[in-house]
Amino acid sequence: MESTLDLQKLRSVLESLLFVTKKPLTLEELQALTQTPPAEIEAALTELARIYEDDDAGIRMIKLAHGYILGTSSANAEYVDKLVNSKIETTLSPQSIEALAIIAYKQPITKAELELVRGVYCDGVLETLLAKKLIEEKGRSKNLGRPFLYGTTEEFLRHFGLKDLSELPPLPQNMEQFQTALKEAE
Repeated sequence: MESTLDLQKLRSVLESLLFVTKKPLTLEELQALTQTPPAEIEAALTELARIYEDDDAGIRMIKLAHGYILGTSSANAEYVDKLVNSKIETTLSPQSIEALAIIAYKQPITKAELELVRGVYCDGVLETLLAKKLIEEKGRSKNLGRPFLYGTTEEFLRHFGLKDLSELPPLPQNMEQFQTALKEAE
């Protein structure tokens, strides 16, 4: 395999790939993407690492056991954390919050099941929650008509500061517990 990229262009291409990827890219993946021999990729990665090794640089090239990725300097973690983990302001109506809670606890759930629990039509509420990417279609039910099944998304977890659904508070077992939980929430 002969490269059509000179070292400077290859370094630029690798920098772009490592910047946009969400997961570390292996040498094999970089080779397939650039159609460049491994030795040339390693030389370009070494040059790229040298560029980002300056203590004042906010970006680092991180080599993991299985690949490479660009990441932020640990010296800037406090500021990056503020941006990444900040709560996203999303205004939700009480109806949307109610439907979202039902979906979160009962997922996957169909629109008809949601409407049965709420006692009202949910077209508008579902559209809002889908548009805000708090819920998504998780497939289709095996019931007649094969209606869509809805469930929460990663954005839902991020919005409410949850690692996973196991961090949802437990549902009250009876009406007395429910009323106590409501009073505590106020």
